[in-house]
Amino acid sequence: MRIHILGICGTFMGSLAILAKELGMQVCGSDANVYPPMSTQLEQQGIALHEGFDPGHLQPHPDLVVIGNAMSRGNPSVEYVLNRGLPYCSGPEFLSRYVLPGKWVLAVAGTHGKTTTSAMLAWILEFAGMQPGYLIGGVLKNLPSSARLGGSDFFVVEADEYDSAFFDKRSKFVHYHPRTLILNNLEFDHADIFPDLAAIQRQFHHLLRTVPSDGLIVCPSDITALEQVFNQGCWTPVQYLNWQGQERADRSGIGWQVELLSPDGKVCEIHRTGPQGSNSRAVIEWQLTGRHNAFNALAAVAAANHVGIDIGVACEALSAFQSVKRRMELLGEVQGVYVYDDFAHHPTAIETTLDGMRKSLGSTPGARLIAVIEPRSATMKLGVHQSTLGASTQHADMVLWMAADNSGLDVEQLVNESPVPALAFNQVDDIVNYLANYSRAGDHIVIMSNGGFGGIHRLLLNALASRNSAGAELEES
Repeated sequence: MRIHILGICGTFMGSLAILAKELGMQVCGSDANVYPPMSTQLEQQGIALHEGFDPGHLQPHPDLVVIGNAMSRGNPSVEYVLNRGLPYCSGPEFLSRYVLPGKWVLAVAGTHGKTTTSAMLAWILEFAGMQPGYLIGGVLKNLPSSARLGGSDFFVVEADEYDSAFFDKRSKFVHYHPRTLILNNLEFDHADIFPDLAAIQRQFHHLLRTVPSDGLIVCPSDITALEQVFNQGCWTPVQYLNWQGQERADRSGIGWQVELLSPDGKVCEIHRTGPQGSNSRAVIEWQLTGRHNAFNALAAVAAANHVGIDIGVACEALSAFQSVKRRMELLGEVQGVYVYDDFAHHPTAIETTLDGMRKSLGSTPGARLIAVIEPRSATMKLGVHQSTLGASTQHADMVLWMAADNSGLDVEQLVNESPVPALAFNQVDDIVNYLANYSRAGDHIVIMSNGGFGGIHRLLLNALASRNSAGAELEES
């Protein structure tokens, strides 16, 4: 079977391509922007990539065209598929039709933390020898690729609430029919397709309707938006996730807590309470920072416990967890200046990520935390987060904003009302030049964007290296 994937360099569609190749299909695809890390991963898999959406890429005709949700009517390839009557489906439908039948699906949904928590869960199952299949919207460090079929009936999937395709406006996750479901959190996002939080909650309730009564839902104990979803009807047992001191448990007495044993979250303890005093606990020591990651770990351990993995084994696995590319990933260090890449694209994610880094730096002398943010998501560009975005940077020492063209976000207002020193720039090169002159040894520069950001990461590292090389030459002369 020959398939062509439109929008293949998206994190979901790229992972889908890997699974299709494992199934023995001939896979190729096209996208408007072909860039790492997904393009690199696909090329390593021997999957042919085409830049742009020339209908010629669809000749000879494939047996099936898988259409990504970034595609819309008017796209030349989409119009060619429809006009020629080529068979097509959405990415989630392909997954449901060809990969998930007969699988015990463990899904991770929520506004934040889906990719990291899915990666944690897949790694725990792998560490425990369960050979899971998985599809995760990022490039994993502990596992060889972002997707694989696996060698067992267990399959971990990142369950996104975004719509499936231009012809299927249901959320992706309604296709997956999980038996174990993590709901990390729920906030308003994706303002380009959802008019309000209630519309997202409706999709989450559709998801709840697909979880069997002998399955399990794992979720935080204190998120009102999720409680409102459950109030619409729930037919599955729920186990609650708590911070130490919170005691909410399910009807059988099972509850989960996490306690930070270090301020930055690099050491934390997972505690499971059970009926009749059947309690257990274990410690995670890792390199990840922040309260959010400790809570993600709690969710992953609880979900893994549902398929029979002891929490001691799960915590041992997470102590060796190396996270996902583009999640506070250290890209390089030049003469004491550290440059990180982070995917944060929502005020909550920005705030928790910077808070974790600030606590990790502690009282390190001369350490400054500089955030460089591209407001690239559709929700940000529409200005939905105007009132909360500035405050989310409070843990940084300085923030540099990329002013997006034709944006509904008032970046000048963000700068004027910023809780920390802030500047706005219209060009990537100007940001790079500023940082090359302003930064000093001890600085930690966190670049936040859910896109390529004009290649700023490599440009900045090169500029820092050139600056230091020039300085060395002057000293020698």
